[in-house]
Amino acid sequence: MGFLFEDGNFALFRDGFLQTIELSALSALLALLLGTLLAAFRVSPIPALRGFGTGWVTIFRNTPLTVLFFAVTFGLPPLGVHFSHLTFAVLALGSYTASFVCEVLRSGINTVPLGQAEAARSLGLTFGQTLTTIVLPQAARTVLAPMSSVFIALPRNSAIAGAFSVSELYSVQQGFSEDGYSIFAIFFWVACAYLVISAAVALLFRFLEDRLAVAR
Repeated sequence: MGFLFEDGNFALFRDGFLQTIELSALSALLALLLGTLLAAFRVSPIPALRGFGTGWVTIFRNTPLTVLFFAVTFGLPPLGVHFSHLTFAVLALGSYTASFVCEVLRSGINTVPLGQAEAARSLGLTFGQTLTTIVLPQAARTVLAPMSSVFIALPRNSAIAGAFSVSELYSVQQGFSEDGYSIFAIFFWVACAYLVISAAVALLFRFLEDRLAVAR
């Protein structure tokens, strides 16, 4: 267990831990923004937008995340798109997670009484104004619990990025394994690191649930 505190090992582990947090945070931000936009498309009165949103969710939710990493990392450079490995990982992980965020938000939108949207339209509000000022704020409050599950899973999904030249916890684990350290000890510390990240996300959503609880 003590190998982590040998010269240089802790610095490597720390850097991998911080890289995992950075990757997860950036991917979560992209997923939240893109997922919200897709949810708006899914309930839009414009058929083309509904079709785009439905197609995105269908494709990304049913495609293995590893395949998406391959498609982004090796498919975009030949098209002239060149980013860092971290940026490619954020694009793949964020786009994948956005499809789940979209569906969670859409389920929340469906819980908002239709009469509220009709009342907003009768007052002259556009679809966009109704969605952003009336529907989405209520929907977001009702889906905090299922949304937390999506974002708790995100850091664990980020482990795939380690196989695509991103120096996060998974790649650090591989390095330690190649150096001959005990597999049990390595996975113990890696599991603890993921547990810390997941617990922090869970606490954040618990705080939001308490602050934004809907009165019954």
